[in-house]
Amino acid sequence: MQIAQNKVAIITYTLTNVNGDVLDQANEEQPFAFIAGTGNIIPGLDEALAGKTAGDAVTTTIAPEHAYGERHDELTQTVPKEMFQGVDNVEPGMQFNAQTNQGMSVVTVTNVEGDQVTIDGNHPLAGETLNFDVKILEVRDATADELEHGHVHGPSCDH
Repeated sequence: MQIAQNKVAIITYTLTNVNGDVLDQANEEQPFAFIAGTGNIIPGLDEALAGKTAGDAVTTTIAPEHAYGERHDELTQTVPKEMFQGVDNVEPGMQFNAQTNQGMSVVTVTNVEGDQVTIDGNHPLAGETLNFDVKILEVRDATADELEHGHVHGPSCDH
């Protein structure tokens, strides 16, 4: 069976940046499962895996526009530390949900200076060219429940 719209693919992968630094990975003990063609993964990887079958190996490089997009400087701003009520120690690398004009968004703290906090609303991998080494372990039809819920069900799924 080939990876195609509404098929479940179970894969292992290693994700690296242009410097060869490992950014993420999934191995055979904890593989990654997704429903193809439904926005579960970045568009460039979805396209690169389309038509592949169990046992195939794929190495692909994905440009930012087909991954997490380009960086947008206007998504970085400095805000008063008092906006982080209930957080005792705001530090770079922390992530928070923030209400924006486009709805809820995740922001990352990039700098703290005195009572000022710099936050970045870009995805952490925005602007990055990504390299994937993927092995397809299994391809199957998605169940009706998986399609309805928009994700793959497995042993850890609670609904």
